[in-house]
Amino acid sequence: MMLVGGAVGLAAAIILTIDKVKFLTAEAAGESTALNCDLNAFVSCGGVINTDQASAFGFPNPIIGIVGFTVVLTLGVLLASGVRLPGWVWGGLQVGVLFGIGFVTWLQYQSIYEIEKLCPWCMVVWTMMIPLFVLVTARNLRAFAPGSAVTRFLSNWTLLVVVLWYVAVIAAIWFQFGENLWA
Repeated sequence: MMLVGGAVGLAAAIILTIDKVKFLTAEAAGESTALNCDLNAFVSCGGVINTDQASAFGFPNPIIGIVGFTVVLTLGVLLASGVRLPGWVWGGLQVGVLFGIGFVTWLQYQSIYEIEKLCPWCMVVWTMMIPLFVLVTARNLRAFAPGSAVTRFLSNWTLLVVVLWYVAVIAAIWFQFGENLWA
């Protein structure tokens, strides 16, 4: 999952960065631009990319994704090559995915309820972060807190936790936008 999540998340972050540059270039030239992911009034990268939330720390959010997903992809390659990662690396990754899922959850709320627009490439990032967080957390709990009730639950029900998390996000989107998603 780290290889897939890292690669797909990195690709989405790169595309979002390119779209942000296109948007800023057009804006500087006094022109407007439609991005390839502007599907309708509610599903629109352009409608999200120029909001304050899209640069939460004073620079475009996808830059965080480029750095974070590059780390995840690199660690995934190392694991696929048979390298055993030391505990401190797993601890650092846990901090990273905890920050990532917290930030993504805040961005989901902002996108759905405040901006009231959905960015398809942002949703790709959301889709990758959920299983990355759950799987890394389950792995770290097994390594650092074996036998605890939380470890047993998350280890036994990892797929269910991911699916229910997806269902919760999809339900929030559906209840906010409904049929307007296809308008």
